[in-house]
Amino acid sequence: MIDTTDHVEAIAEAIRVGPRVLPVAGGTKPGLSRASGPDVVALDVSGLRGIIEYDPAELTLTALAGTPVAEVAQALADHDQYLPFDPPLAAAGATLGGVVAAATSGANALRHGGVRDFVIGVRFVDGTGRLVSGGGKIVKNAAGFDLPKLMVGSLGGLGVMVQLSFKVFPRPRATTTLAFDLPSREAQLETMARLNRGPVQVDALDLDRSGVLVRLGGDPDALAARARRLCEGVEADVQHFEGAADAAVWRDAAELSWVPAGSRVVRTGLTLRDVPGLDAALAPFAATVRYSLAANLAWIAWPGTRDLADLDAALRSLGRTGVVLTGTGTNAATDARTGGSRLIGAPTGGSFGSRIRSALDPHARFLES
Repeated sequence: MIDTTDHVEAIAEAIRVGPRVLPVAGGTKPGLSRASGPDVVALDVSGLRGIIEYDPAELTLTALAGTPVAEVAQALADHDQYLPFDPPLAAAGATLGGVVAAATSGANALRHGGVRDFVIGVRFVDGTGRLVSGGGKIVKNAAGFDLPKLMVGSLGGLGVMVQLSFKVFPRPRATTTLAFDLPSREAQLETMARLNRGPVQVDALDLDRSGVLVRLGGDPDALAARARRLCEGVEADVQHFEGAADAAVWRDAAELSWVPAGSRVVRTGLTLRDVPGLDAALAPFAATVRYSLAANLAWIAWPGTRDLADLDAALRSLGRTGVVLTGTGTNAATDARTGGSRLIGAPTGGSFGSRIRSALDPHARFLES
């Protein structure tokens, strides 16, 4: 058993007596982990590392919040299991706490759901320095207020996570990827809609500069027949990726390898019908975008030479909110107009969010979004 007493007490003391804090571990999302303002300091929680309990038979895992995703993925792979929400930036050093705080799920979360669907327990230090627990280590624990879900997307604004519990799944026995080369955006969106509602269940469905990407997972003996059925009615050239090539397609997506150097990465939720509007809004700025989760999520690579306030205005016009995941924060004009915020676009939270913050952080010890 890992003894976290000293770490937790140090975190509690920092919250009680120091300036406002922003928990930081892997630092893979610098747009979120940059402590802006003279009254905010970064609180290093990378020492909270290690797997507390893993029960392959019960499909549950509990680990400290600073544990790297890659370390967890390896432990699960030894038992042919995985985190179905496909957390991005694992190879770069992303941690469990960072994934939950940023609510970052990858392309392969389409079939089974995002991080919110898999976190079942949490221990965190709130704004008064108290250690709070919610949920549990078993999947069926549903008693009381759902604190684990509240921490998803909290951006470190509700508490410093210490420990997390997840449900995990068996890994697909085999996977294959199909890339459809379609002549127009209209044809791409029509194909995505058809594939998403079709009879063949897909693991991932993305749209990038190369076209529509679809991944299938399951019984290796059935994959070829499922792939043929998926292609029925799609009038387009299709390329198949197997084995290492299949894995590389989605590894590049998860590690944001497609993002041009010097870009800021902003994530926003949307629907398939929003894609033309977002395309039009981004066109004047030469931004690169990848649509994921059947176009319910957009990863925007915003040129570092462009003012982020322009993207803020574009997202506001569409009624969408963006989370600034990466970026150096060196553009003074941008930070002045957006307030250095980690959220841009349409406002979020409202009165309910304010009440939650007041309950868990009554003295405003954490950095608001």
